[in-house]
Amino acid sequence: MFTGLVSDLGTVERISPRQGGARIALRPSALRAEELELGESVCCSGACLTVTERGPGLLAFDAVPETLARTTLGSWRPGDRVNLERALRLSDRLGGHLVSGHVDAVGEVLARAPEGQGARLTLSLPAAIAPLVAEKGSVAIDGVSLTVARAGRDRFEVALIPETLTRTTLGAAAPGTRVNLEADVVARHVARLAEFGVAPGGIDAGRLEAWGYGRSAP
Repeated sequence: MFTGLVSDLGTVERISPRQGGARIALRPSALRAEELELGESVCCSGACLTVTERGPGLLAFDAVPETLARTTLGSWRPGDRVNLERALRLSDRLGGHLVSGHVDAVGEVLARAPEGQGARLTLSLPAAIAPLVAEKGSVAIDGVSLTVARAGRDRFEVALIPETLTRTTLGAAAPGTRVNLEADVVARHVARLAEFGVAPGGIDAGRLEAWGYGRSAP
């Protein structure tokens, strides 16, 4: 799990095709590659990837065909900038929101306008996740935890502060930029309950116990 608070900006060094997937080598700018363990999870612009190789100042990750097809990673090229965040420790402060690193859909920046010292982005909202994105709710855009400023049926808006513009790839986002989107995990589970006809008001102690929650140990 992650918080959506980007800790570093990396640069794509090289991409090597591998059995339909790819091995992606990134050069972090502040993270020390040697401090990360093989097998450790890192959020790379919204996608949770596993460290498979380390070198002098480099980290490598394997992306399978599913990842390349369902995220923006398939279009990455050497020189592209990537938001990086190490996995959350249970003792860490949760400054953003819970982010799983499982990309729900790819959106596109439709418009960008200055707003005070920051900027406001309007992004497309794929139908698959539209019900999960609500005004004042949380959304992760390329791994960045943001609050939804406005939500429509096919688009939504976020307001970016100067810190976000400086420390993440969203500072360079412009109309046409494709981004990884992840809806709030809580919204996802509420939608799943509704799919099975379980309204929030219909959840009680009996139902929770039937599902295995709160059951006393034998």
